[in-house]
Amino acid sequence: MTVQNKAIQMSMTAAVEEIDWNSVVNNELPRLYNYFRYRLGDEGVAEDLTSVVLEKAWLKRHRYRKDRAAFSVWLFSIAKNEVIGYLRKRQVSLPISMAEIASDETIEHSLEQSQDIQQLSHLLAGLSERERELISLKFGADLNNREISTVTELSESNAGTILSRVLQKLREQWKVQDE
Repeated sequence: MTVQNKAIQMSMTAAVEEIDWNSVVNNELPRLYNYFRYRLGDEGVAEDLTSVVLEKAWLKRHRYRKDRAAFSVWLFSIAKNEVIGYLRKRQVSLPISMAEIASDETIEHSLEQSQDIQQLSHLLAGLSERERELISLKFGADLNNREISTVTELSESNAGTILSRVLQKLREQWKVQDE
């Protein structure tokens, strides 16, 4: 093994050792779960895919390159690929899931909230695949535009512009349906 190869291997080993997996699970697990829940609309599938992504990240941790992207970006790249694989296997595209309704809410409020979620789900289902992906990364995974651009391979300004246009389109469609 050459000196250069040893240096690269030592650098990669150091990057892997720097990852605090307890912190990853505490910080990224809820974000991954929300991303999958927003993207696929099924809490059970979201739980399963969250576990799959964390397992894959653990098994492939030696491939993470700190100099290329933040760990969360690398993790969400794996998550995005899992969604693509999941949708290919099932040939479906599902809307956002129903949010849990707190037990102390009034029936009227619960009904109104349920109708709002159904309306939002309907509007989201009308978006293109790319638009739903961006919305899921932004609001489900709570990624910023720079992180989204890295995951989607769009420029940061392009991701922001598309998100802005999609949100404007959703607002306009929401108003039309409310009238």
